[in-house]
Amino acid sequence: MALQRMALEIGMGTDIRGADSTKAAVRALRDALWHNALTIGVAVDQPVDAMRVEVLIGVPRPDQVDKDQVLAILPHGTGTVTVVEGGLEIPSDDGTTTTLIANCCAIVRLDL
Repeated sequence: MALQRMALEIGMGTDIRGADSTKAAVRALRDALWHNALTIGVAVDQPVDAMRVEVLIGVPRPDQVDKDQVLAILPHGTGTVTVVEGGLEIPSDDGTTTTLIANCCAIVRLDL
């Protein structure tokens, strides 16, 4: 058997004032996952925990993302997190705060 892509989910998360890369990354993955309920596993007679989820996060400062916190929100299966430079930072007009945007994709695979 081989891992096959079953779904690609995309999300965006922000930290409006704190510029917290982990908070934005967690929100981006939550946004990607919470748009649907995957029933693919049931359709192919696989338990939900058989899913393998590859998470790719883009943020301005990848080294500041706590990957364990991101993985902790996966409701089913096992996962990996890769963080790359991306996303967006938007400084406030007065320069006192920064809004941070993280982008995320979650690739769901099953061994079929």
